[in-house]
Formats: sequence, structure tokens, C-alpha cells
Amino acid sequence: MKERLDKILVSRGLVKSRELARSLIIEGRIFVDGRKITKAGTPVSDVSEILLRETGVPFVSRGGLKLDAALDFFAVDATDKVFIDVGSSSGGFTDCLLKRGARKIYCIDVGYGQLAWTLRQDSRVVPLERTNIRNLDGMVQQKDPKIEREVFDDLKMKR
Repeated sequence: MKERLDKILVSRGLVKSRELARSLIIEGRIFVDGRKITKAGTPVSDVSEILLRETGVPFVSRGGLKLDAALDFFAVDATDKVFIDVGSSSGGFTDCLLKRGARKIYCIDVGYGQLAWTLRQDSRVVPLERTNIRNLDGMVQQKDPKIEREVFDDLKMKR
């Protein structure tokens, strides 16, 4: 049976997300049966040998690398702080902040099911999926208890 290469990489546990799989494939770091594959949708047999060259990406996506560099440059200490990751997607920023000791992170995204499974399982991560940041104020005005308690009280935001 054949399946997309990016899906197989995730199902075999070689990478944490399809987004990261696609990035690695495009970068030419994935080899199937000795051949470099550069298209994520390439059909691959479930018995094929897949090799992953060293990634150097310690986060669920490359977004974590960008934030990591910015936090270093601006000397930001994330330890025991609460953050909002707006447009969290697969969670690269969230992963970076967790590894730097963040106490809690609210992952707000209009999408659904994109946040890496490892982050979903972390008690410090609060996924707010199918949520548009522009509607957050309206949700508070409607007294949505989850938003009220989870985001605004914890972050001490104005209501």
C-alpha cells in the first residue's frame, strides 16, 4: 500500500508534524530507498526504507527557530511566564517557549487539528482552535467562561 511521504514520516514517528515533514522533504533531507525525494505528496510504499538526514530543528516547526533567535537577541526570559501564540499552527513558537520554561501558553488559531500532538498533551498548553483573535473580545462580552477564565484572567488583560 502506498501513502504520501509526509504522512508516512509522521506515522512512523520520524518527525512531529506534517509541516516539518514537508520542510525536510523540500530541503532534500529525506531519502526513500536510497533516492532523495523533494515532493511531500510522493506516494511511498509502507515497506520502503526511509532515511532522515540530521535536521538540526529542535522544535515541531521552523517557526521555533525564529522565535528562539529573537528571544536570545532581545534577552527575553520566558521562565514561569504566560504567553499567547496567535496563529499557532503546528506550534513552533509554543514549543520554543515551553523549552524555555514558560508556565502556560494559549494557542489561538482559526484552524483545527494543526497543533502538534506532543504539544496538545502538555498541560501547560491551552489550545483555542477555531478561534479568530479578532473575535476574542466578543467572546468575552458574551461571557464565554472558557475564554474569560483561561485567557483574560490568567494574562490579566483588560476586558
